[in-house]
Amino acid sequence: MKVKVGDLDALIVVDMQKDFMPGGALPVPEGDRIIPTLNNYIKLFEERGLPVFFTRDWHPENHISFKENGGIWPKHCVQNTEGAEFHRDLYIPADNKFIISKGTSPDFDAYSGFQGTILDSLLKERGVKRIFVGGVATDYCVKNTALGGLNLGYQVFVLGDGIKGVDINKGDSERALQTLMLKGGVVINQADIK
Repeated sequence: MKVKVGDLDALIVVDMQKDFMPGGALPVPEGDRIIPTLNNYIKLFEERGLPVFFTRDWHPENHISFKENGGIWPKHCVQNTEGAEFHRDLYIPADNKFIISKGTSPDFDAYSGFQGTILDSLLKERGVKRIFVGGVATDYCVKNTALGGLNLGYQVFVLGDGIKGVDINKGDSERALQTLMLKGGVVINQADIK
């Protein structure tokens, strides 16, 4: 399959933050390995003048998802901490980039970049019809952001070579991709893009 990137497209890079990288508070195994590939996608969209959205967990200290507050995750991506910063090797364009903060309310968790954010409004404002989604983790925030996009009527391409999963249960990432494909999502790689 070949996909030509054009004026109705946007790239969404999900949660490439220090706490989700090896050595972080909630690491995705080999999460940093996809950075060069994501950078290629980011530069491609930048060269074509297309919007690039970077989602990030941006949690308050007392967030509901933290174990100490009854959640299932260790404390991670707390607002204005080093762990919440994007990985230093991730390429962030000077122009046409948007930072989308999610999980900003103490009592509301958000795995999708669309939950409680203005992402959908910003995409619609720009006439975007198709979104290309990469980042971490395949089985959580990538899956839910892609599902959110599908439910909102976008055509969704998941960047198969630009994602990494946690796989707490063996096969979670593969199941996530199967779910997305059953809902109409398409998994592609760099070689598929013209």
